[in-house]
Amino acid sequence: MNNKTSRVEYQKKGRKKKKLRFRKWILVIFLIFFFSVFIFSTYKLYSWYNDNKKIENMSDDVVKNTKVKEKEDTENTENVNPPDNKDNDYWNYIKMSLLEVDFNELLNKNSDTVGWIQVKGTNINYPIVQTTDNSYYLNHAFDKTSNDAGWVFMDYRNDAVNFNQNTIIYAHSRYNGTMFGSLKNILNSSWYTNKNNHIIRLSTPTENTMWQVFSVYTIPKESYYITPSFNTLEAYSEFLNTIKSRSEVEFSGTVNTGDKVLTLSTCQDNFGNRIVMHAKLIKKELR
Repeated sequence: MNNKTSRVEYQKKGRKKKKLRFRKWILVIFLIFFFSVFIFSTYKLYSWYNDNKKIENMSDDVVKNTKVKEKEDTENTENVNPPDNKDNDYWNYIKMSLLEVDFNELLNKNSDTVGWIQVKGTNINYPIVQTTDNSYYLNHAFDKTSNDAGWVFMDYRNDAVNFNQNTIIYAHSRYNGTMFGSLKNILNSSWYTNKNNHIIRLSTPTENTMWQVFSVYTIPKESYYITPSFNTLEAYSEFLNTIKSRSEVEFSGTVNTGDKVLTLSTCQDNFGNRIVMHAKLIKKELR
């Protein structure tokens, strides 16, 4: 074997070794990446499960230790903006009882408490909180501990005593059905074909109220439907016509500028789409 052949074979062996080293490094990098993703995913899954468990326990504790009762009508009960049409379901709904909540213990636990909401045909039965922004309760629970499940909260721009033209309530849509996770039920025929479900009851420290659902739909993220107040009745009328026409379900309830609206909003998916419910105030009683 001459020197030239030896050099060629040596170079071939060198290239093979380099390729083997390169492949080993690729494999090491891949394994490190895969292991890192596995560790991160495991942590996120544990965190998600842990947050859900804490919220479930907290919700159960809050419901168990809060006095919530059906409230029969009195001479102070007021029917709000009744329609002329006697066939409107409004006249059946106002026969239903209001909900009254004892807020003393809730306010002791969290002074941000402004109300309690119950939505028929869903798991939504929670105290509502409100603070100075719309971000804090996206990742804090009712006891103000850090929790990605968040809590049910009212838009910071709203007046929880004298309701705005549009009062907005938010919460995360958790896969286990907590917070507004069951709001997706409103798009199922089993929910909307049962007219008894078309009611929201909201109790505050100053007033017990009942709201009649008139629109439900999904929509990409926007700010229009979460506008709390309007400068003119014309603008408000246009708003009401818009959100009513968006409904994916036909409700009997009408709505006009003499009404006040309650809006519930939550995420439908990870792409920014929202599930939205609108209801109008039909009955109230000062406490």
